[in-house]
Amino acid sequence: MLILLPPSEGKTPPRRGRSLDLGTLSFPELTPLRESLVQTVARVSGEPDAASVLDVSPNLVADIEGNTRLQTAPTATAAHIYSGVLYQALDVDSLDGSSKRRANRWIVVVSALFGALRLGDRVPAYRVNICSTLPGVGQLTHEWRKELPAALDAIVKPRELVVDCRSSTYAAVWRPTRERAERWVHVTVPGASHMAKHTRGLVTRELVQADAPRTPQALAERLSERFEVELTAPPRAGRPWQLAATPRP
Repeated sequence: MLILLPPSEGKTPPRRGRSLDLGTLSFPELTPLRESLVQTVARVSGEPDAASVLDVSPNLVADIEGNTRLQTAPTATAAHIYSGVLYQALDVDSLDGSSKRRANRWIVVVSALFGALRLGDRVPAYRVNICSTLPGVGQLTHEWRKELPAALDAIVKPRELVVDCRSSTYAAVWRPTRERAERWVHVTVPGASHMAKHTRGLVTRELVQADAPRTPQALAERLSERFEVELTAPPRAGRPWQLAATPRP
């Protein structure tokens, strides 16, 4: 099973740890673009119009300033850097050993700066919007849309379930195609964005605690013990199944 997660806006900068080594990250074929982005974001973040170029709030002064040290700042695993609502609900540290191993194997985080990460990849805290356009690089969504298919297509095994918990912005940079789309399930959550993130974290936590379901129907049945679920078939080939999930009281 492949579980796709967005990053979180909330990130916790580590106080200590070795600096970024792009060569150690998963999906090494993404290294050239990662290197270009890290250098560009670090340079842009020291300029007066950084917030506008990075497409982030000008109030995030400390985060933007932190970008200037991306190559030398301490790193931590993605599971600990990302600390927003979804990752709080996933709560990797409290999982048992088998569940942690499944999480490390199954989960891929789609990132504006690094493209795709496993939970164990070590990165610094950063701040950049995937919709931003960087000088000398281009629009990040467009650039990752060119690079990610080769990396992510290769890890989806035949007849493997793809559970997509990404927001629409991050879903735009890679979508399963052809036979990979036959078992592609997009998890939706009725209600506010905060609740959607929390529920997707709970769904991910539930899934990594046991063996992977193999079909959309088995996925819905598995989650029905903890969630109110509604599974809707795709309207046409190449589109995802839709699984609406709400935590049971």
